[in-house]
Amino acid sequence: MANELKPILLVDDSEFDVELTLEAFRENQLADDMFVLRDGEEALEYLYREGRFSGRSEGNPLLVLLDLKMPKVTGLELIRRVKKDPVLIKIPIVVLTTSKEEQDLQECYRLGANAYVVKPVNFPEFIIAARKIKDFWITLSQPPPGSVSGDYLRS
Repeated sequence: MANELKPILLVDDSEFDVELTLEAFRENQLADDMFVLRDGEEALEYLYREGRFSGRSEGNPLLVLLDLKMPKVTGLELIRRVKKDPVLIKIPIVVLTTSKEEQDLQECYRLGANAYVVKPVNFPEFIIAARKIKDFWITLSQPPPGSVSGDYLRS
């Protein structure tokens, strides 16, 4: 288990957007490391190891890619709760959304999101955006403590 990669959570309720995102990250050799959750409530259960995730391994995900407009618990509420929790606060949250609303952008950063990325509308641009997310969040930046065991993907 030395070099165990913790997952990248993709939290999005749109089947189309999930498939598009997975395909873009597959083009960048990263889709196998993604774990898809369909709404903020499911993401909170995962993060707190509750419900069907009560038996999952300890540790935080490496990164959360988060849509904003979801049922049950919205992306904004998920950011609010994660960034108030001393155990979860270090998890990088990259908002990956179609919203270009200034209010959403400001509120995400006010709550503690680490980045705000508007999903490109055409697939070739989405592949480029996925590569840039991978290059920065996976290759260049150092992961927060508790998100990985050992050195991964850097060799």
